Amino acid sequence: MITDPLFYAAAIPAVMLWGLSKGGFTSLSMLSLPIMALVISPLRAASIVLPILITQDFVSVWAYRRTWDKRNLTILIPSACIGIGLGYFFAAFVSEATLSLSLGLVSVVFAIRRLILELRSVPPAPTRSRVAPGIFWGTVAGFTSLIANAGGPPFQVYVMPQRLPRDSFVGTGVIFFAVVNWIKVPPFIALGLFKRGDLLTAAVLLPLAIVSTWAGVKLVRRVPAERFYRLIYGLLIVVGTKLIWSGIEGMT
Repeated sequence: MITDPLFYAAAIPAVMLWGLSKGGFTSLSMLSLPIMALVISPLRAASIVLPILITQDFVSVWAYRRTWDKRNLTILIPSACIGIGLGYFFAAFVSEATLSLSLGLVSVVFAIRRLILELRSVPPAPTRSRVAPGIFWGTVAGFTSLIANAGGPPFQVYVMPQRLPRDSFVGTGVIFFAVVNWIKVPPFIALGLFKRGDLLTAAVLLPLAIVSTWAGVKLVRRVPAERFYRLIYGLLIVVGTKLIWSGIEGMT
């Protein structure tokens, strides 16, 4: 088990951000792994984080168990399985820096464009949950989730233009990523990422994970529905910018 105070100085805010993200402030979790990567390797961080995420999923799925979109999940979950499979077999051939840069650029351009449209006097009409784009973005979400824990932006690019009710949007994302996290367990085991000491470290952080997730649920429900999407687009710009920066750094 990790006992270094410096690790917990990074892990505590990281876990809190994961909790807020699981509670509904989607994509905030993208800022967590870079914080933990300051003190431990990204692979070790991933092995500590996955049990924490699965625990947080129990809290968030319970909170949003009645508000989710069946059609979106029917399209996205099988597609994510394909993406996770591709990620497992092709991880060694993929440059994480290139992936981060590409995903960051797509996220920022998409979010800025949608935010401009949202600020118009007449917001754009909601889109439909079409199968072909859903299969594409679901596959990308599964792939990037396994490779770089970056499944949030592809999910948002597909679902956010549908303008689902706030709780339905959050609930759909919560259930989608809960399933994705469980699908990732066998590949993690096959890659030998789960070590006893790391699991004990995750156990120490679990109480904070649960409390922060519940706090995220409560805070999201205090945000007026009409402002929620603007806030999420703003967060996506921040996360996309971070991905671009990580990609550029990785290439230099």
